Amino acid sequence: MRMTATHKASKSGLVHACHRSWRRTASYAWRKVCKSRLWICTSLLVPCLPVTADAQEHDADALAKALSNPVAALVSVPIQYNYDETFGEEGYRNLVNIQPVVPVSISEHWNMISRTILPVIYQQDVIPGSDQAGIGDITQSLFFSPKEPTPSGLIWGVGPALLLPTGTDNLGADTWGAGPTAVVLVQKDAWTYGALANHIVDVAGSDRRADISSTFLQPFLTKGLGHGRTLGANIESTYDWKGGQWTVPLNLFYSKVSKIGSQMVSYQGGVRTYLDKPEGGPEWGVRFTFSLLFPK
Repeated sequence: MRMTATHKASKSGLVHACHRSWRRTASYAWRKVCKSRLWICTSLLVPCLPVTADAQEHDADALAKALSNPVAALVSVPIQYNYDETFGEEGYRNLVNIQPVVPVSISEHWNMISRTILPVIYQQDVIPGSDQAGIGDITQSLFFSPKEPTPSGLIWGVGPALLLPTGTDNLGADTWGAGPTAVVLVQKDAWTYGALANHIVDVAGSDRRADISSTFLQPFLTKGLGHGRTLGANIESTYDWKGGQWTVPLNLFYSKVSKIGSQMVSYQGGVRTYLDKPEGGPEWGVRFTFSLLFPK
């Protein structure tokens, strides 16, 4: 039986209609598969993102808390810039303290923490009519501290403090000094509070050496704000037993733990006022600290 033109057109239209229907069905099915796979991938990946962010925030908060603890098991290299004025009428001082902190495990239950302070100084009219530039005397402290707090949560460390006569250009005492040092603190929730102290006396040196009998007392208080941020205050008081004089600067500061590439760092900025000082001593100051952090 021969097909007429009308039959051929009808059959062709049916084929095209079936083809279009198949394409629409296949396309719809493919889109369904893609959407299903996309939904599965998103469901798997999205919950992971907050976990990573939470972990980074936790690391920053843990490092910030460790920085508030002078005997924490954290290797760090703070570089602390201080500016103070006014000495006398127009005197000022620029001081950079390089302060590496290195904890060493010496037994199953004890750490030894080395804290070094190397001052680099430029000052003008602190000694009236003159200026000096160079390094000051190094203060080296060694704390022997239990790795775990006491059952009551007390963290403590004791050891020797040494004064090394490295000062140049009349910036040092030209004497060796030694004495005890100690720190005690509590870290509860976001709070850290405690005190660090030492007492150093001169023990040897040249005929020009200064007579030293000096007590340093530093009560401190910090509050963790989350996201690696800390707000704090301390008093870095010194009493000169030979001169019978207190120097009592009050520091207020804010710090933030961050990251540069893969390197953990901390930034800190603060202001300082003097609650007591010798005659001709400074009135106010500022402080900025950049610290390299090397967590285990």
